[in-house]
Amino acid sequence: MDLKEKIRVIPDFPEKGIRFKDITTLLKDGDAFKYTIDQFQKELQDKDFDLVIGPESRGFIVGTPLAFAMNKGFIPVRKPGKLPSETIRSEYKLEYGSDVLEIHKDAITPGQKVVIADDLLATGGTILSTIKLVEDLGGVVVGIVFLIELTYLNGRESLKNYDVRSLIKY
Repeated sequence: MDLKEKIRVIPDFPEKGIRFKDITTLLKDGDAFKYTIDQFQKELQDKDFDLVIGPESRGFIVGTPLAFAMNKGFIPVRKPGKLPSETIRSEYKLEYGSDVLEIHKDAITPGQKVVIADDLLATGGTILSTIKLVEDLGGVVVGIVFLIELTYLNGRESLKNYDVRSLIKY
C-alpha cells in the first residue's frame, strides 16, 4: 500500500509557506491505519523494549495502537499543565515557533527501554525534547518511528545517534 497517497497536503497551514501533511485522511481509512501500525511493528520486530512514548498530540494517535498491538505500555508526553501528577519539562523549538513538553516523573524507571512514536519528523525539535525527558528519567531510547519524514528539513541529522525509521518521506 502506498501510504503517501493517503496523506492530504494542505498549503499555507498553519502559516503561509507551510505545506501541512494531514494524516486524518489516512486515519479514516481503516485498512490504511491498520497497515500503518503493522508496518511500525515490522520496523520494530528486532527491538527489545518496554514502553512506547508518544508526544502530544499525534504521537498519541500512532503510539497508542502500536503499544497495544505489541503488548507494551504507553506513556504520553504532554503540553504543560495537562498531566495530573508531578512532572519534569523540556522546552524546544518547532519549525514555526517553540513549545514545552512534560512527562510524569514516575513514568519511566531507570534502565527501561523505550520506543518513541510520532506522526512527523520535521526539524527534530519535538523528538529531541522527548528524548531529553526520557533520558533525564534514566530511560534508554532504542528506536524512534515516524509515519512521515520531511527530509528537506534535515531532522534526521539531529537524531543521528538514534535508530530512526519513517514510513513516508517527502
